[in-house]
Amino acid sequence: MPPPDEPMAANEPQIAAIDPGIVASAAARREYRRWYLPVRAKFALALAFAFAWMALSIALSLPWLRDLAAAAGWALALFAIGFIAWVPGFMNAFLSATILMDRRPKRRRLAHYPPIAVLVACYNEEKTIGDTLDSLALQAYPGEVEVLVIDDGSTDASVSVALKAAARHTRPGFLVRVLPQPVNRGKSHVLNVGLESTTHEYVVTVDADSWVYEGGLRAIVERLLTDPPGTAAVAGAVLVRNSRVNWLTKAQEWDYFHGIAAVKRMQSMYHGTLVAQGAFSIYRRSALLEVGGLPHCVGEDIVVSWALLKAGHRVGFAEDACLFTNVPETLGQFARQRQRWSRGLIEAFQRHGALLRKPRMSTLFIWWNLLFLPMDLAFTLVFIPGIVAALFGLYWIAGPMTLLVLPLALLWNFVIFRVQARMFHEQGLSVRRNVQGFLFYAFLYTVVLQPVCLKGYLAELFKLKKTWGTK
Repeated sequence: MPPPDEPMAANEPQIAAIDPGIVASAAARREYRRWYLPVRAKFALALAFAFAWMALSIALSLPWLRDLAAAAGWALALFAIGFIAWVPGFMNAFLSATILMDRRPKRRRLAHYPPIAVLVACYNEEKTIGDTLDSLALQAYPGEVEVLVIDDGSTDASVSVALKAAARHTRPGFLVRVLPQPVNRGKSHVLNVGLESTTHEYVVTVDADSWVYEGGLRAIVERLLTDPPGTAAVAGAVLVRNSRVNWLTKAQEWDYFHGIAAVKRMQSMYHGTLVAQGAFSIYRRSALLEVGGLPHCVGEDIVVSWALLKAGHRVGFAEDACLFTNVPETLGQFARQRQRWSRGLIEAFQRHGALLRKPRMSTLFIWWNLLFLPMDLAFTLVFIPGIVAALFGLYWIAGPMTLLVLPLALLWNFVIFRVQARMFHEQGLSVRRNVQGFLFYAFLYTVVLQPVCLKGYLAELFKLKKTWGTK
């Protein structure tokens, strides 16, 4: 799944005529239109299927509910089964139905490619910043590219490594500038420095420990400029680069490839991707300035994405603009990263909770995120102990009835895998065999993930000390 270890060669713009390889003929275009369902109709169908599935789940789980209520009371029984089975089932059913109906328009080539600025926030990345800049230099982007490496007071050799890479890559239309900051002030600060240091309207953010796959810049620009009007940002597809290290990175490979990408694809179909992640996304600079730039918080990417949605903009997803990043390799690093993401979600609600009342399709996903805390609470405090109890023959929580989720889980996994494998094939990539990682991801990943997320939610709610880094 990851790229090879060696690097791979690789005014509003006007959209060119559709490439013949995208739509072969006028007849094909007519056939596409004939079978096309409006987005609102797809939303209604997915919602109907999800409610139908939840109704079936409730009906089938009534004996389970009565048995648990007799042992623990109705309040706990409804809370436990509701957030362990019914709500997650609704979400997975909606996701599966949406992905099955997703027929997004192909990206189209542009008659003119605008100049872009690539902001690389860097802090103590001497081992990776050179590779990141090499991957950007190998991009066959037809327009001008200005790369701004904003170093956040690194204490290692990140600045000198970046300067050497800048000296290596000197060609017309490609420029690397290194902007060292005197003290460490956080990722949002340095990104705002980069935002103020460029005048280009289209701004791409890239993490300093990443490899942009060939064609990634071109793909993400084309998606932004061919998506529906009002699109202010587009998230790229972030995948795992160091997946071969251990069982944890192997499981995260499936999380990024299978879970995170599917959710972003679903959200973008309804015009509201909730996180244009800082690791790889493109923004309209004017839209970022409209909402005050990147906020100073641990979850700056989710908070600014919600700010754009609240301002009435659309946020999309480029599933074929790929970037490979290094993920945490130890449980401690993983826990700190996911707690930061969880704290970022609480920050987003605190700053932009008014989105819960905004009448648009993506509002469903804001409510969806609001349910993560009780779901993680139920899973951590009820389901995990229920698994332990089942080992001793007590099936009040985990037992034969929990097997009812397997058909939907199999459907969901099959649909997502087919969609993602097709995208990989189109990019010249292949899905490598990672059975060990998949088994851990399918059966044990949430046992690690959800308690960690719960701790992050509670840390933010109780205003505990914040740190950005995961190292």
